[in-house]
Amino acid sequence: MDDLTTYYTKAAALCSKAEKCSTEIRKKLSDWGAGEEIAEKVIKKLVAEKFIDDTRYASFFVKDKFRFNKWGRIKISYMLRQKGISSETITEAMQQIDEADYRETLQKLLQGKSRNTSAKNPYDQKARLLRFAQSRGFENDMVFQVLATMDKKS
Repeated sequence: MDDLTTYYTKAAALCSKAEKCSTEIRKKLSDWGAGEEIAEKVIKKLVAEKFIDDTRYASFFVKDKFRFNKWGRIKISYMLRQKGISSETITEAMQQIDEADYRETLQKLLQGKSRNTSAKNPYDQKARLLRFAQSRGFENDMVFQVLATMDKKS
């Protein structure tokens, strides 16, 4: 077997186990010792045979990170950019997040954090909740809106 076939077989096996983006496969091929020329040929073949699809990858990534990790849009898009996904693809994938679910998830996260956070005063409590939400990648304006509705309820 030639190098191209060997690297293709290994990369295809990797892609069949879990969804991967082209950047991850390019890095793996590099780690395995494949040259740039061979890596490009392998990736083109994987894309042509639908083993790699960055749009599909972004879609699954957005769903998983929102549903299971409870990440906000900022953190998800940042992570996708780190993986070399195009801005258009990221924007398209982000549209899958339902606005009502997004707000509800943020509200539940903040309520849970609020119960487990002790603060000297309401201002300190709000600041801690804001920092927590920012670390999860939620937008400031939405965090302030949710905090305001939580204030009204309490």
